Amino acid sequence: MSRREPLALDGATALVTGATGGIGRAIARALAGRGARLIVTGRRADALERLAGELGARAVVADLGDRGAVAALGADAVAAGVDVFVANAALPANALLTDLTPADVDRMLEVNLRAPIALARALAPAMVDRGRGHLVFISSLSGKAASPASSLYSATKFGLRGFALGLREDLRSDGVGVSVVAPGFIRDAGMFAKTGLSLPLGVGTRTSDQVGAAVVSAIEHDRIEVEVAPLSLRAGTAVASVAPGLAAWGARVMGSHRIAADMAERQRDVR
Repeated sequence: MSRREPLALDGATALVTGATGGIGRAIARALAGRGARLIVTGRRADALERLAGELGARAVVADLGDRGAVAALGADAVAAGVDVFVANAALPANALLTDLTPADVDRMLEVNLRAPIALARALAPAMVDRGRGHLVFISSLSGKAASPASSLYSATKFGLRGFALGLREDLRSDGVGVSVVAPGFIRDAGMFAKTGLSLPLGVGTRTSDQVGAAVVSAIEHDRIEVEVAPLSLRAGTAVASVAPGLAAWGARVMGSHRIAADMAERQRDVR
């Protein structure tokens, strides 16, 4: 069948990964606010249970770095008849590649890239059979424009974006939507907020609630990609896609290397 209209969230069953982080919580609340029934996952049982209690959701503790846990979560989600999958979970990977151990690299690739792909693979067939569903992948502006000390993070987010855009074409005639949501700097939650860093003048931020609203918009309007960032950052990202050398020079002038180094240092203990 051809896709006729976007999926309605009211009454839909939605799975949100990384729900114990601030951005994940905002996404879960935004979906619940539109009437979705939620399954929320994360590694921290206490935070997950509090969120589940607040939203009337079902909590599933899962470490997406564990392939067995990913497979079990996928089977559980299929049995629950999940209509909406939001792949939000990710590890901060801001570091020089030479400062990462092979184990660091493997875990970041597992959580940030392989797990979303594996869960999409588990869920997509049932969605196709029902002729309805939506998959949302939380990428980043770092998945469209690379920056210093984030080669691995950019690799996972570029990869996730490419996977999502290709998958959208594969599923477009089956009634299943696929969207990418690409946040920039989020000031009240998530990886950047936890560093406590200040940005150069003119580099703006957005909020976790705006990310949640972007996810809802992506689903309800079947949008291909939604960027959650001020115009200045979105314009810079557009330049980087066609003139990466020029964009890198501009970023260096604005102090990108200093900011990247500070972020990498402050995220060292949470990789």
